[in-house]
Amino acid sequence: MIKNKEEKPMEFQLKNVKGTKDFLPEEQKGRNEIIQVLQENFQIYGYQPLETPILCYQEILASKYAGGAEILKEMYKLKDQGDRDLALRYDLTVPFSKVIGMNPNRRMPFKRYEIGKVFRDGPVKTGRMREFIQCDVDMVGVKSVMAEAELMLMATEVFDKLGLDIYITYSNRKLLSGILEYLQISKDNTNEVILSLDKLEKIGAAGVKAELTERGMPQQIIENIMVLLDNPEAKLIDYYKKITSNSQMEEGVEQIEALNDYLDAMNIRDKVRFNPFLARGLEIYTGTVYEIFLTDGSITSSLGAGGRYDDIIGGFLQDGLEYPAVGITFGLEGIYAALTMKEEYKEKPNIDIYIIPLGVEKEALKMVTTLRREGIKADIDMTKRKLKKSLDYANKEKIPYVIILGAEEVQSQIVKIKNMETGQEETTKITEVFQKFK
Repeated sequence: MIKNKEEKPMEFQLKNVKGTKDFLPEEQKGRNEIIQVLQENFQIYGYQPLETPILCYQEILASKYAGGAEILKEMYKLKDQGDRDLALRYDLTVPFSKVIGMNPNRRMPFKRYEIGKVFRDGPVKTGRMREFIQCDVDMVGVKSVMAEAELMLMATEVFDKLGLDIYITYSNRKLLSGILEYLQISKDNTNEVILSLDKLEKIGAAGVKAELTERGMPQQIIENIMVLLDNPEAKLIDYYKKITSNSQMEEGVEQIEALNDYLDAMNIRDKVRFNPFLARGLEIYTGTVYEIFLTDGSITSSLGAGGRYDDIIGGFLQDGLEYPAVGITFGLEGIYAALTMKEEYKEKPNIDIYIIPLGVEKEALKMVTTLRREGIKADIDMTKRKLKKSLDYANKEKIPYVIILGAEEVQSQIVKIKNMETGQEETTKITEVFQKFK
């Protein structure tokens, strides 16, 4: 009988799915610190934490008032063992709307934040992944633009604490719709024009003109738009008060003026810039829209954005009720990139002090336990390797302080704390080590 040769196991390549990545500790620590700052500020403003499932029913994510045709093309679809049609969530707004519908007795206004992963099967490029984290804050149940003002103030304080100099550009979709009506732009051309105007800050008036021409817009429409873009007065809200010619523009002007009053009251007008042509692209917005940019322009993409979307939750739930809503999302990846570009940015060590035992492991374990119970980030060498290798490890890990603990130190109850950056040593009693780090 001929024996088959033993089959070799199929080789596989260790790699990540396209559009996903591993965040190693050096990077993840920085991301976690950003998330911590965000959470602390959200809670200061009364927003409550919410967590929704990543797995959703397809029919919910694909409903008429959910993400829209473009996002639905990128939805990850799957089936469970019961042959039910499921999908991975592509944003946090639809799951939030579902929560509102499933909890009709929830008191309004309802203020929530959620930080979690979302998934989109779209093109992968710099700054765009298929698995990424959204940091969303939303308020439901308030019609007043006080809600927008609060979120804009919160955003300025978040970036102050992160040490990033930003400005918020803002406008109103009703105002923009009124402007387009004033320019006699037909509804068939409205979306094309909005998409081009939305890039004004990035590509300038000449770029907008070139893009509109490329899109095949009628020459008269392009000329009407350029007359407005070339007029310095058209960057001021007072200009639109003088030319108000339709209800959309009139309502937009009123809302911008009310918002400006609140921004003045909160003393943050130096952090905001009115841009009447800001559109935020998406059709979901019904009022105020805003985007956050670095003042120095070192990163051209926005670090956060949002606006008012009064029709989405009510349309999504189809229960005949109104759910005025406003929100903002912060871009974790963009914020992290901006921080690492700063000269003063320095990765913080994972631990404060490293104990290297020389044959006195039990005593060292007692010491590190005491330090940890006092809230000090401490670690212990458990490898029993040579002292030089342990010190090399501490250096490479950028651990600021080291204690070498041997029989002599245990007997005298006195140790030397070594500053790994300067090489200086400080003598102290073992019982007082934790006080040095408190």
